[in-house]
Amino acid sequence: MKFGGGCLRDGRSVAQACAIVSAQKPAVVVVSAVSGVTELLLTAIDQAKRHERNIPPVLSALADRHAGVIDELCPGRIPKKRLQGEIAARISRVERLLTGIAFHGDLTPAVRARLLSFGERLAARLLAGVLESLETRATALDADRAGVCTDDNFESASIDRGRTRRLLRPRVAPLLRAGIVPVIPGFFGRGPGGAVTLLGRNGSDYSAAAVAYAMGAERLEVWKDADGFMSADPGRVPTARRLERLSFAEAAELSYFGAKILHPRTVEPLAGTCTRVFVRNMNDPGSPGSEIVAGRPGRAVDVAGIAANARLAVLRVHGAGIGSKPGLLAGVSSTLAGAGINIHSVLTSHTCINLLLDPTDAARGLKRLKSATNGVIKKVELEENLALVGVVGERIMEKEGIYARIFAAVARERINVEMAAAGASPVACYFLVRKA
Repeated sequence: MKFGGGCLRDGRSVAQACAIVSAQKPAVVVVSAVSGVTELLLTAIDQAKRHERNIPPVLSALADRHAGVIDELCPGRIPKKRLQGEIAARISRVERLLTGIAFHGDLTPAVRARLLSFGERLAARLLAGVLESLETRATALDADRAGVCTDDNFESASIDRGRTRRLLRPRVAPLLRAGIVPVIPGFFGRGPGGAVTLLGRNGSDYSAAAVAYAMGAERLEVWKDADGFMSADPGRVPTARRLERLSFAEAAELSYFGAKILHPRTVEPLAGTCTRVFVRNMNDPGSPGSEIVAGRPGRAVDVAGIAANARLAVLRVHGAGIGSKPGLLAGVSSTLAGAGINIHSVLTSHTCINLLLDPTDAARGLKRLKSATNGVIKKVELEENLALVGVVGERIMEKEGIYARIFAAVARERINVEMAAAGASPVACYFLVRKA
């Protein structure tokens, strides 16, 4: 069972999560940071770089975010004092890391990863402590020590399924047999050398799937403060409906194109297994939510859902015959990768390469590529007013006339399609329009 930060925002939601766990033992629990804590840690890093005196207010805010829940849900003096001590000990470690950043004025990827892992470490202690106070035996196991293993990428690591199963299962299975609920922090793991690595934002879903794989779980329940996967964002489309069933590929593509329900890589560790995956609403535990299935979803309609990503930037790299120069795209990709910039997608023509990036990377990417301008690359431009729309459905590219239906619907609203692509995935096609 995995609980997101939106399920751990206050005393009421933490109590609800504990009730769900207690009712469905035996279970292994994976948690995100308490709502807002990761943002608080990111702010702490910026503040520590400026001056050491900025650290205490951030630590105080971090302590307050957890203290309110403890005061509300731990009535017994001894359990409360024990939990307060565990939270304080971890905040003390955060303080030491921040002080080091302030003193050295530098931040290595390894230190940043370790520091940001404390949101989930604190949440695991909090949930395990509250479960204990409510007479459900539980213990927190840090993911790196429990055996969630990854490659050596500090920012967006990939799960090592084999190592994770070999290490994690022997450490967690005895707890379950003893009737103890293991609570494991998501979002991070350990690289080959033992350093903490991060799985990317919202990576706790990915962590939970790795734990489910390692344990051979019958089912993975991802608990959110939403009804599950929807056919579209209900904030934009009032008639959006809950998807009762969708395939692994559809879930991955909807998440990639902008649906914020799951991390796009969540289902990867479960490929080839019989583990059933459900996305469920913590505020409505009686609802079945959405089931993600390994095979075909058995749905009558062609399109499962439509997702939009308005947080997008496009770098246009211009040059005569640039799309057919051997090695040029590889060189552009390497230049951006050297700056730690991820490319979401690439659309090419004979005279222009279009790179889709996160807007937070846009300025750095533009600067990097401009410095690489040569006889082949004539000009690099940044476009920030575009949005990507993904249309997702099982075997959608085999449906006759699907593109005509999509673009006819867009044309009826007098909207121009700036760019479009298909074929990268058999279950998705996407296009770009003006953000407005």
